[in-house]
Amino acid sequence: MKLPGRHSLFWKLAVLLVAFCLLVLWLSRSWGNYVELRSYRLTQDAREQLSAYAHEAEVAWMRGGAAGVDAWIADMASRETSWVAVIGSDLQPLGSRPLTPEERARLTFMRRLDWPMSKRQDGLPHVSLPFPGNPEAGQLVIELPERYLPSGFGMAWPLLIHGVVPGALALLLCVLLYRLLISPLAHLREQANALRGDRLGTRVAPVVSQRKDELGELGRAFDHMAGRLENTVAYQRQLLRDLSHELRTPLSRLRVAGEGAADLEALRQRLEREVRSMESLVNDTLELVWLDTDRPRLPLEEVAVASLWEVLRENASFETGWDIARMPCELGPDCRVRGHLNGLAQALENILRNAIRHSPEGGRVRLGGRREQGCWHLWVDDEGPGVAESQLETIFMPFTRLAVERPGGDGFGLGLTIARSMVRLQGGELWAENRDGGLRMNLRLQMYSL
Repeated sequence: MKLPGRHSLFWKLAVLLVAFCLLVLWLSRSWGNYVELRSYRLTQDAREQLSAYAHEAEVAWMRGGAAGVDAWIADMASRETSWVAVIGSDLQPLGSRPLTPEERARLTFMRRLDWPMSKRQDGLPHVSLPFPGNPEAGQLVIELPERYLPSGFGMAWPLLIHGVVPGALALLLCVLLYRLLISPLAHLREQANALRGDRLGTRVAPVVSQRKDELGELGRAFDHMAGRLENTVAYQRQLLRDLSHELRTPLSRLRVAGEGAADLEALRQRLEREVRSMESLVNDTLELVWLDTDRPRLPLEEVAVASLWEVLRENASFETGWDIARMPCELGPDCRVRGHLNGLAQALENILRNAIRHSPEGGRVRLGGRREQGCWHLWVDDEGPGVAESQLETIFMPFTRLAVERPGGDGFGLGLTIARSMVRLQGGELWAENRDGGLRMNLRLQMYSL
């Protein structure tokens, strides 16, 4: 199984989910432990009172020795019901009364004042408080009065730590996922609805289309589709306008000829000529629309360009009366390209017819080429006047006629448009350039290799 790319949504979602799980676990554990420990610590008042008892015990020892300690313990019995002992560093009592074995057992585990206090064991905890002035001299050990025992971990804190906080984090995760996924998808849905409403200029916002993940790819695909649809619709509308204009002229001529015709034979010949012209116009237009709309995948094969040119120039010689010698080929038999035979033949034929149509009296049309990095760069040169530099791309637009620059034009301006579409469907390119003494049509096609 192939892992997604490093910009894939998979990694973003994985990071979010892993971070969410780790954050919930960390908060539940660390914050829960912290709150629990804090809840089992003595209050400030309790600490101050117990420290005051330790100070009193130290004063009693310093002033009265064992008798003073006995007197203070007797006084504490009247104030506190808890067990109290004052012992030295050797755990021996500083008073006159020795400790019983039971009392000594209480000294096995004593807690400091800042330790957590709880009633998890039998009885109340015993707190050790060293003398404030001289900790080495002795300490007070007191059974924590029950009134000072912390209340512990209530029900509100577990609910907050293990319920409310994970819920809030889950809500935050939902917000992040919405911003990451749902918000761009909602924007794409709005743009799709706008496109469905015939607003063909609709495009995805850059914040979505410039993303590097799958949603960005989807946005760019949407923009490509919308642009393709907009261009296709505009192209077809323009073709319909041009076609309607081109058809009006021969129809008008036929109506005028029919109204004032005196010679039926001349009328019949005129009718045949105009019908052929309109039929050619409609066929070329339909083919152009088919190439632009369907963009068929043409099967590619080995094509010998020199042999193909031989057939094309024989046909051109028969139709135009040009001598074959006026259409030489400078390519050898090794010029073999990878293309669609019929499509390439139509493209070269349209280029050849266009060159012948705009050539001067006695002009020549040459086919040449050379290899260039796995491709064949072919060119068809004529000896006409060329075209203006600003119109080298215009001649490939449908229904373009440059009668001033290229005299002799009697076509509909579709030949070169169809030729470029055919060449591009074969993975090639077609462009024009002026040269000394004519126009050159350049073709770049894939070289055929076994």
